[in-house]
Amino acid sequence: MKPRLNRALVWFRRDLRVDDQAALYQALKSADEVFCAFILDRDILDALPREDRRVEFILGALQVLDEDLRQRGGALIVRHGFATDEIPRLAAELGVQAVFTNHDDEPAACKRDALVAELLQSFNAELRTFKDHVIFERREVMTAAGGPYGVFTPYKNAWLKKVDEFYLSSYPVERHAQALAKSKLATGVPALKGIGFKPAGLPSHVSQGSRGAQGLLEDFLNRIDEYDRRRDFPAVKGPSYLSVHLRFGTVSIRRLARIAHERMQGGDHGAEVWLSELIWRDFYHQVMHHHPHAMTAAFRPEYDAIRWETGAHADELFAAWCEGRTGFPLVDAAMRQINQTGYMHNRLRMVVASFLTKDLGIDWRRGEAWFARQLLDFDLAANNGGWQWASSSGCDAQPYFRIFNPTSQSEKFDAEGRFIRRYCPELADLPTPAIHAPWERAPLDMQGIDYPRPIVDHAVARERTLERYAVVKRRD
Repeated sequence: MKPRLNRALVWFRRDLRVDDQAALYQALKSADEVFCAFILDRDILDALPREDRRVEFILGALQVLDEDLRQRGGALIVRHGFATDEIPRLAAELGVQAVFTNHDDEPAACKRDALVAELLQSFNAELRTFKDHVIFERREVMTAAGGPYGVFTPYKNAWLKKVDEFYLSSYPVERHAQALAKSKLATGVPALKGIGFKPAGLPSHVSQGSRGAQGLLEDFLNRIDEYDRRRDFPAVKGPSYLSVHLRFGTVSIRRLARIAHERMQGGDHGAEVWLSELIWRDFYHQVMHHHPHAMTAAFRPEYDAIRWETGAHADELFAAWCEGRTGFPLVDAAMRQINQTGYMHNRLRMVVASFLTKDLGIDWRRGEAWFARQLLDFDLAANNGGWQWASSSGCDAQPYFRIFNPTSQSEKFDAEGRFIRRYCPELADLPTPAIHAPWERAPLDMQGIDYPRPIVDHAVARERTLERYAVVKRRD
């Protein structure tokens, strides 16, 4: 057992809450005085557009976190700089013996943490890290042969077999909160303008910080039993809308998984399906840990041999996809949703990803990068996993010959055209049967409607994609 520390620092990152926070709990148990900090890391922020919703969300979450810490006798130190500089400098200024933080398995984060740990050692301090962002991580759920899972369903079954009260129980932070300490360095959370950003606007369903997460959770629990029946319809209030809160840790994954698991055991099928979605998060994070190459290349290397469309015409097609002017209403409505709000419904993420890779023949990495720029809930592991699933290059991906038809997807999941009308208002007056494929209307019916014709013939594109992927399959 390690000796008790005089002073410790908790480095908040993607875990912006006081309740059930692993690193905070461990620090409070281990030290007489515990300081808390968040670094607005320029290694990340400098590359972002000046109007980035995530920065706006983070600052709001930090305000709530600071208030919650102050209510318990502490405060949040916020600095704008490079984390590899600021954390060692702050640790030295505070005279701490250890910095406590939670795991982040993104490749760039692993390199950052290794450097911080090395710098801390130069003045006899250490970096201690803990699991917090997932239920099971790294090597906690492995195959019988001792390797990582590459297929979701066996992973899910092993996950469910292993999970128990221990893994779902919360960390009792309040019990040790008396160790929280204030510092004159805690001068509040800066404004957007103070760090060089401008307001971008958050989706209407998003409330910031742990209190916002609590409100969304309470609302979702009133309709969780219908989740399995409503989640695929973008015009319906079906999802939990908690993805951004999971991404930035303003809600505990243990709490959500515990609720879902308990309700599933009580026969709630909606909760069972929702728990499966939470398990997908764990799955993709263990894929990232064991296969970091997949964050920039195909998980299945043979798919890096695919000859994607390139050149000026491909760039024009990509721009049309990004801007929501492909001529396919459901695709365009989805892309306008992400551009306007920073959110896209999960069913639509699959539709637009399939369209980009298999209708337009454009490299999945270009679409992944656009999502990384636009999504408020962007998570490297999940975003990468979803795109590689759609492009058939990932683990447990859809078969390459499964190609979503954007028109039939529209007719099935937005039958009345409610979602399309919201984001493609120029089509609002079309009769419902026509809104899914307006190009089939007589030219006279489309007079005065400024909406493009399809940029690709789906049937022709499908055959071209089968040929493109067949080359790869012949090499297997």
